[in-house]
This record gives sequence, structure tokens and C-alpha cells, in this order.
Amino acid sequence: MSGTRPMPFPKEADGRRFGDWEMDLIVDKDGNAILTMIERSTNFLIMEKLKHGKKAMPPAKTVWRLLMPYKGEHLKTITTDNGSEFAEHEWMARKLGPDIYFTDAYSSWQKGAVENTNKLIRQYIPKGTDISTVTDKRIKMIQAKINRRPREKLNFSTPKQEFYKYYA
Repeated sequence: MSGTRPMPFPKEADGRRFGDWEMDLIVDKDGNAILTMIERSTNFLIMEKLKHGKKAMPPAKTVWRLLMPYKGEHLKTITTDNGSEFAEHEWMARKLGPDIYFTDAYSSWQKGAVENTNKLIRQYIPKGTDISTVTDKRIKMIQAKINRRPREKLNFSTPKQEFYKYYA
């Protein structure tokens, strides 16, 4: 069953089960945005610049396009904040199938994997950068670098290696 739910999400979505995702936006002062999504158990990152800003339907369609290959057993839940940019959550739930959970207000720690990854992205795209000047090629390069970075959480394996153990 797909739908939207307030927190807390199910205990099995604790970061150990494959298929639980978190998503967020990195936004500049002009409203240009990069969508970031993390598979929680592997820390695998998918990111893309939003061509039409952060209004509700463009992010929803981008989420659908990027996560569609993982629909089913590889896409169990999505956790995000309750921002207006994710107002089309019911559409996403219908199209993709997972339950979508919303963090409590001022509780970004409830989607800590994507928040921590956004900090890694900020090493490449510092706060204050005009996101409209960041090329799609650079976005993909940053995504690849972060997915190849060994993580202590993964016993010093990489998110890419761990993700493709499940999704092969």
C-alpha cells in the first residue's frame, strides 16, 4: 500500500533495510535547486539539478523519473521534510508505490543520511554558489565522487559497491 504518513516511520526503516530513501533539496538564494536522494542502508546518492525550480510538480516528476528504475522491492519508503516543494507527495506515492514519510518540523536529524550527504556536496558546491551556473556534468561528477568515497558505516566500502550488491 502506498501513501503518505507522518513520522515516525516503521522500525524496519532504521537504515539497515535496503529500499528506504531520504530526499531533500539544496537551494540557492534565487530558488535554484538540486534534488538529493539517498538510499539509507548504502548511502547511495542520486542528485539532479531541477530545471524549473522548486515548485511542487517539477521535483515530483524528477523524483519519479530518477526512482522509477527502483520501483518495487528497491523502493519501500521515502522520507522528506514537509516543504511546499514536496506538495505532490500523493502523486509520487501513486506513481512509485512507497509510503512517504514527513519529518517533524525543525527535525532534520530524522533524515540524517541526506542531510549529512548534503554537507559532503557543499564541499564541491559551497553555500552562496549560484546553482544555475553548476553544469549537469559537474552534478554527475560530484555524485560519482561521493558514491565512490569509502564510509566507516559501510566498513570502508563505498556506497556504489554496497548499492549494487542489492541492485544488480
